[in-house]
Amino acid sequence: MKFDIDFDSGVVYPGTTIADLAHIAEENGFDAAWKGESNSHDPIVCLTAMAMRTSTIKLGTGIYQVFGRSPVTLGIQAATLNDLSGGRALIGIGVSNQTLASWHGATFDRPIARMREYAAIVRAVAAGERVEASGGVYSTSPFKLSWKPSYPKVPIFFAGLGEQMTRLAGRHADGILINMADRSTIRTIVQRVRQAASDAGRNPDSLEYIAKVRVCINHNISTARNRLKHVLAFYNLADHYRDMIGNMGFEGESADVREAYRDGGFRAAVAAVPDSLVEALPTIAAASVSDARARAEPYLETGITRLVVPYVTSTDDPVGETRAFLEGWNRKAVVDLT
Repeated sequence: MKFDIDFDSGVVYPGTTIADLAHIAEENGFDAAWKGESNSHDPIVCLTAMAMRTSTIKLGTGIYQVFGRSPVTLGIQAATLNDLSGGRALIGIGVSNQTLASWHGATFDRPIARMREYAAIVRAVAAGERVEASGGVYSTSPFKLSWKPSYPKVPIFFAGLGEQMTRLAGRHADGILINMADRSTIRTIVQRVRQAASDAGRNPDSLEYIAKVRVCINHNISTARNRLKHVLAFYNLADHYRDMIGNMGFEGESADVREAYRDGGFRAAVAAVPDSLVEALPTIAAASVSDARARAEPYLETGITRLVVPYVTSTDDPVGETRAFLEGWNRKAVVDLT
């Protein structure tokens, strides 16, 4: 089992500290560092800084959404990062939702065809192959990199929750990235991806099955729990995720969060997230690193091969707090993060 760190979840790390933290993660046994895209710092820029500060830890976009740049552009970025890092790039992509698509003047449509074509172009460009596409979602005139990549194999992972997207991952991706799913849902998704890979003549064991479990640590459990409620309020308002949360058996709780948001804004939505939702979803509020690690153990029995831990800070020292977490996770030590 591989354990990864995710430098996201609403935490802004000043200056070059994110690269310093990646170095600390590497020293403490984390296999990969991930950075996602929203309205925060750019993943490839951050990962490039991390690459210069590290030597072995893998570097993943978790995720880039496909409406933010052309597949040729991401192929160039992937090849560049892979060469600069000595073959450590991991490219996670997803279709996201209409809100994020609209940030880039795009319309959310044809998600399955879009993802399939996008990934194929990224993979070919990053490998240094000549690419030409027409007649589908994406069209490009003949393109080829001006250099031969030293590391032409770039793993591409699909972010997916629904049946069609997760089956697509089994057929075409190097693995699946699962976010905000409880253990039962993770098992279902892993089984679906494995079956789709097998049906396509692929070896299911050659794929990666990756899930995120957010962690917040504070000696005051209520403080940690409230920080996670900010995360859950966001996901209960987001397209696709709110549907999945409802399908997992929390339709009433999710509806209450959305109603509170309509009546009183985001703070009201956070206040409407019940403690039971924090306990049921992949969010762990704990008093110590060792306690959080123990409570994450059941997720390792869902069929995943890689557990990503987005750390959610709860103090006014996000760098120091995250460092303490990184230094404690893989040695299962009791570390006071406050």
